[in-house]
Amino acid sequence: MGIKQWQACQAVSAKARSGLMLRTMVVVLCGICAGTTWADSRDQAKRIHDRLAGVMPSESVLNDMVSDINGGNPQAAAMRAMNNPAFYNVTLKNWATPWTNRDQTVFAPLNDYTATVIGMVRDDVGFDQLLSANLVYHANGATANGQTAPNYSPANNNHYEFLEDNGVDLMAELVSDTQTNTSGLADAATAGVMTTRAAAAAFFVAGTNRAMFRFTLLNHMCTDLEQIKDITRSPDRIRQDVSRSPGGDSRIFMNNCVGCHAGMDPLAQAFAYYQFNETTGQMEYTPGTVQPKYFINGETFAPGYVTPDDGWDNYWRTGTNQLLGWDSNLTGSGNGAKSMGEELAGSQAFAACQVQKAFKLACLRDPVDAADRQQINDMTAAFTTSGGYRMKPVFAEAAAYCMGN
Repeated sequence: MGIKQWQACQAVSAKARSGLMLRTMVVVLCGICAGTTWADSRDQAKRIHDRLAGVMPSESVLNDMVSDINGGNPQAAAMRAMNNPAFYNVTLKNWATPWTNRDQTVFAPLNDYTATVIGMVRDDVGFDQLLSANLVYHANGATANGQTAPNYSPANNNHYEFLEDNGVDLMAELVSDTQTNTSGLADAATAGVMTTRAAAAAFFVAGTNRAMFRFTLLNHMCTDLEQIKDITRSPDRIRQDVSRSPGGDSRIFMNNCVGCHAGMDPLAQAFAYYQFNETTGQMEYTPGTVQPKYFINGETFAPGYVTPDDGWDNYWRTGTNQLLGWDSNLTGSGNGAKSMGEELAGSQAFAACQVQKAFKLACLRDPVDAADRQQINDMTAAFTTSGGYRMKPVFAEAAAYCMGN
């Protein structure tokens, strides 16, 4: 409670000594100011269910949740809330949708990227596979309002829009499939949500494929390029399209541009064979042939790096960005998006980001103090070890931590 709120409560308390009506005001006002100090287990159960599912629980579910909380196991109560279809159709859909578009808006249709996130959470698939798995979720054969959903297509989003428009129960209907089966990609070309149609349409379209890397950092490592730029890294892999003297001043390049590009360009090289074709509506993969977009504006700085293949290297394993916590069991180099996705998802920054996002969903706020930050650290440690990168226990732990506020 803020100092002004506390003072207001104290002022009301002083006046309340003269009558019952004002004593009632103290209960209402200070209960609001102090938040959850007086919340009983039934209120806490309702709060958990509302934050995770967004709807009121049935009386029987509520009673079971109250019993869990009274028994010292609020995490079990949260797990019950996640058995409600609204957790998948609404809460997780809204949680993941901003990751699928450049505007980072929640007001975008259900798509294969979002559905895959929802399915992975439901099935307890380790989130460390999010950026590398040969995986996609759909609901082929689902029916609603006397109609059958169109099958998944790598050329349009009709399947998922039908599911959303007709309120199909994603908890019940989503099934796991491979991108190899649905899109014809070779296993080596698949990279989890990065190679879904929705991601390709948003981040592989036009441009230079740096968008896919930047938004993956933003959405799944909770950091943007400006936050991790390091001008001490070698610029030898920066492509030709980056001027070495923007505006005629090389200092701008050396003290600004190089900070992002020196690390980003060697990593984004993993996407060298990918392109989204706006005419066909499909992602294209051209193994062995670098997409022409990697040579755009080659005359800007002709001596710059010419991309020969999809080999990538992580220059941020040394320098200040080693603090992102790269996995020492990985080599920090490879070919293609799949292995690069494993590199990103193996970092401590990736794990902490998933926990922070779950905390915000369940608590309706960012961490604000030392206790919150310690909770995030503890949850991250559990997530990466005993938790097996499963998200439902993270949501449950966060909901239990915040059930009193």
